[in-house]
Amino acid sequence: MEGVRLTPLQPQPQAEKLLPRGTALSIGIPRERQLQERRVPLTPQAVATLVSRGHKVVIEHRAGEYSSFPDRAYSEAGASMVYSPEEVYAAADYIVKITPPTERELQFLRPKQVLFSAVHMGSLRAEYLQTLIDKNVTAIGYEFLQAKDGSLPIMRIMSEIAGYAAIQIAGELLAQQGRAMLLGGITGVPPARVLILGAGTVALNACRAALGFGCSVTVLDEEVYRLQRLRTALGTPIATGLIQPDLLDELLPKTDVLIGALYRKGAPAHLVVTAEQVARMAEGSVIIDVAIDQGGNIETSVQTTHDLPTFTKYGVIHYCVPNIPSRVPRTASIALSNVLLPILLRLGDYGSLRHLLATGHMLRTGVYTYSKHLTNRTLARLFQMDSLDLDILVV
Repeated sequence: MEGVRLTPLQPQPQAEKLLPRGTALSIGIPRERQLQERRVPLTPQAVATLVSRGHKVVIEHRAGEYSSFPDRAYSEAGASMVYSPEEVYAAADYIVKITPPTERELQFLRPKQVLFSAVHMGSLRAEYLQTLIDKNVTAIGYEFLQAKDGSLPIMRIMSEIAGYAAIQIAGELLAQQGRAMLLGGITGVPPARVLILGAGTVALNACRAALGFGCSVTVLDEEVYRLQRLRTALGTPIATGLIQPDLLDELLPKTDVLIGALYRKGAPAHLVVTAEQVARMAEGSVIIDVAIDQGGNIETSVQTTHDLPTFTKYGVIHYCVPNIPSRVPRTASIALSNVLLPILLRLGDYGSLRHLLATGHMLRTGVYTYSKHLTNRTLARLFQMDSLDLDILVV
């Protein structure tokens, strides 16, 4: 054909179906307002890392105060400081909290926002879930996040803290309010006798702390395999046994510290120590019922607060605060931040939550509302609500 210049055909590069990478996230951290909550979900160091990757972080004034992270540290890390929760919710697409939003905060949520927070199954209401669904909020619950090995990283790290803290608290109470004795023995003086109910993560770390103090430790559980697992993890032999009324009747009168840490997955905690058994314990002995957040293991336990943490019944000091990690908010905040930071960085790398969920990332195990649907079957059964599999919505 005249007038047309022919050029040899060249192979053309094919467009790859790449996920959008490096998208900047806008992350908001409101100050916690629920009673007894002193933690903050991201430390200044984590914020500095996010900002260095091009992400925007907005934090409310005094959010890190109780964790000894002053506003100045966040400002120097690159966060923008605001002075009301409304401003945080208005400025950020990703809200990162400790506790679920309050009734007032629910009003600030807007469509397509992503909420990271605890769920607090014990106080959760159907109306709360319906609000998230109606507002088209994607909600991710810390209690549900599950790693590939089946562990629950956030719940596990908080349980570690609770276990260690339980022994520290017991030592303070035993010396100052109780039997006026040390946990560990010295030359010529026997150590405190510690009885731990349960053989999970809380119990394991309580054991480590108690053994470190030199206590005489006994662990009881309802399953032999859990006791075997605990002894293997400790790497040292300790006294163990199955929870049975006769054995409790024998051990409790000789016990200086009783730790309740027996949990049942997806169910209320099991009451295993009766009021009559507590009444037979020595005067001035101490009960730390870590499982009180799920109902408790001891019949005489009643929830207390960080401000008024103890009460005495039958001469036995009871400590029944449901949020023990918040007693050491700096440690707990750093631990939580260590889990959340890699998730947020990966989220930014993939450009959107949907793209990250499509890869099978562990974040999908935490999603319980998405695209105006409830996606968690456990919650659906609990509240008799309809649910839809997340795979259908993501694909």
